[in-house]
Amino acid sequence: MAEHPQAGVDYPRAWHELLAWFPDDAACLRYLERLRWGDGFACRFCGTVGGGWWQRADGLRRCSACRRDTSVTAGTIFAGTRTPLTSWFAAVWYVVNQKQGVSALGLQRVLGLASYETAWAWLHKLRRAMVRPDRERLNGAVEVDETIIGGVRTGRRGRGAPGKALVAIAVEARAGGPGRVRMQRIPNASKDVLTDFVLDHVERRAEVRTDGWPGYNGVGEHRFSHVVTNVKTSGDPAHVAMPEVHRVASLLKRWLLGTHQGAVSHDQLDYYLDEFTFRFNRRHSRHRGLLFYRLLEQAVATDPHPYKALKASDAA
Repeated sequence: MAEHPQAGVDYPRAWHELLAWFPDDAACLRYLERLRWGDGFACRFCGTVGGGWWQRADGLRRCSACRRDTSVTAGTIFAGTRTPLTSWFAAVWYVVNQKQGVSALGLQRVLGLASYETAWAWLHKLRRAMVRPDRERLNGAVEVDETIIGGVRTGRRGRGAPGKALVAIAVEARAGGPGRVRMQRIPNASKDVLTDFVLDHVERRAEVRTDGWPGYNGVGEHRFSHVVTNVKTSGDPAHVAMPEVHRVASLLKRWLLGTHQGAVSHDQLDYYLDEFTFRFNRRHSRHRGLLFYRLLEQAVATDPHPYKALKASDAA
């Protein structure tokens, strides 16, 4: 894999170039092999990395250590697909080139897919590849707060509102606007939960800015510089006291309502948050082709997610 991918060399720059690079599935497979095994073949059965292998006539690779066969799509989100990889590549290109995201219905129409279910499954598989588990933590000054996702309901409001999802958000506060973002659905706004969120997503010794909610009282115990602004006594509204995290929360809600009409189940919400994060953190990218490269790079490093499992998760 290229450490610093170059436009026109490591990824296509435009739609016509995409078509020229990937006229058939064989070209797509070669590209995936480059992304997955560019640093050396890794056997998914015995774990041998950089070991010997040979190509079988049917296109599979046989590991010289354990003698088992595998394909470049096995163990990835493309495993078992019966749809041409050229269609998958077109879908990835379309997804990353729509700055506001796409709906399953929109993807079905653009690609001429036979069923809505196929488009829905593809989008959910791609969302599961949008966040790297080894990504860097946020640093510098970081604003942290929670927001509530859900429609208008009667009853209790605020952090403990029933029937709604609570989402923790961390945003780098940089000169001129927000930097990178991290977000996660959380079960509650307790001290343990919020402290774990900060520990998972923010570098130690960073400046963590929060409001006066008691759930953040444990942050300062973990080598963070904890700056607390009591919004009620400061005289400033919350969006002024911590502007970046409130701006991101507002953009998230607008995106969920605009692109997805608010039709996001709580069980799938984490993956929509991943998509928003993927798009937001790359909003200044000059080359959409680089996003195509990065998403495919992560797709071949992401476990399979069969349609039945996706639906079971949605219905849970």
